[in-house]
Amino acid sequence: MDTGTAASQPQLTADGLEQGLTTRHIRMIAIGGAIGTGLFLGAGKGISQAGPGLVGVYAVTGVFIFIVMRALGELLIHKPVTGSFAEYAKDFLGPVYGYITAWGYWITWTIIGMAEITAAGIYVQYWFPGIPQYVTAFTVLAALVLLNLIRVGAFGEAEFWFASIKIAAIVLLIIGGVLAMVFGIGHAGDHGTPANLFGHGGVVPHGWTAVLMSFQIVIFSYQGVELIGMTASEAKDRDRVLPKAINSIPWRIGLFYVGALTVLLSLLPWDRFSASRSPFVQAFSAIGLPVAGGVMNFVVLTSALSACSSGLFSNGRLLKKLATDGLAPARLARTSSSHVPASAIVTSGLVMLVGVLVNAVVPDKAFAYISSVATLGAIWSWGIIICCHLAYRRRVARGQAQRSWFRLPLATPLCCAALVFLTGVTALLAFDPEQRIALYALPVWAVLLLAGYALSRRRQRPAHMPESSQPGDPVQERA
Repeated sequence: MDTGTAASQPQLTADGLEQGLTTRHIRMIAIGGAIGTGLFLGAGKGISQAGPGLVGVYAVTGVFIFIVMRALGELLIHKPVTGSFAEYAKDFLGPVYGYITAWGYWITWTIIGMAEITAAGIYVQYWFPGIPQYVTAFTVLAALVLLNLIRVGAFGEAEFWFASIKIAAIVLLIIGGVLAMVFGIGHAGDHGTPANLFGHGGVVPHGWTAVLMSFQIVIFSYQGVELIGMTASEAKDRDRVLPKAINSIPWRIGLFYVGALTVLLSLLPWDRFSASRSPFVQAFSAIGLPVAGGVMNFVVLTSALSACSSGLFSNGRLLKKLATDGLAPARLARTSSSHVPASAIVTSGLVMLVGVLVNAVVPDKAFAYISSVATLGAIWSWGIIICCHLAYRRRVARGQAQRSWFRLPLATPLCCAALVFLTGVTALLAFDPEQRIALYALPVWAVLLLAGYALSRRRQRPAHMPESSQPGDPVQERA
């Protein structure tokens, strides 16, 4: 009797969270994290800006994303912790980096969540124009908070189905587009051809400068791929599941981004796509599907729900970890009877609710501003992952850390190349008036976070001092 009761108890992490994410949950979270509204909606702006050259931008960025994720995977296998790369930043670079990374990532996903619940209100008006946008936004946010409060398995199951819908839409587009061109189905069958990739002004119709400026859009599209790191401590059989999920990133990028965009730009000439419309809706319409608008509206709605739910999941874990370390109010460290960080999730949801009011008064360029600031958050997070990986490798070389069996080959040159790439994309933000707002926000963001860190250190008890600081690490001594 006792044995059966013990076996039925959930497996918990060291900080009281349930290891309730299964193999299929992790795989779909890994896939869904890299497919969102940035692709379904943002690709329209990218196509109008860079033309067919956008496909190359996605491919090049995808290579560096894989480097970042392999570096993260090595760290996750070495030490799976709640807080993921924010915790690694504290351990390998110093407590101030951990604080900035955790709160910066929390702010980034809070901003994204605000945009997504507002977008959900707009999407629902497609079917029910009489429902006020703020009503839908509030209802959606409340439902997602409750979903995250149930159990971690409920979040994983929801993400499984959200990701399945997005994958089905892309696969249907690729198969339908190829069949339309081969058998002459619909308008796309009459005019669709791979020659569209090279005609109408060539692969880079607006020049290479326009192609370079599209990197911000692509970075925003990929944001969320790093969320798999937040699932590591709550994943079952992580030593087997996480490496497989990370190693599958190249073919996922090849199929869902490069493959889908190649078909899109073959079905219709690039100059037929609108920056303000989803290119997927236009492509489905060209194939001749009469319900294309409704189908894609449902897909982008699920993408918005998925992004907001993932943000709540990530933010809840980050706030709990910050509270545990004495860098946030202690009550945020509490877990519920379902073994989820309930206080931190509810708090994150309440802050996201501000987005309902904010988006009612901001101008039409609000989404561009939000995406550029969120892009800077992604660049910082990915850069921190690379820096942590380099610091970890130095510790391994000195015999101060155990070597992970899941390793990034050619780590030093690849990590340095990734840092150069991320720095270059950051510099490009300065040349676009809409994206430049992120650089204006950067010093304000930095001052506020540094001031918050200084204040928290003054109030912090000695018991909350970082345990992993290792004297002699030159990176930490500089921090």
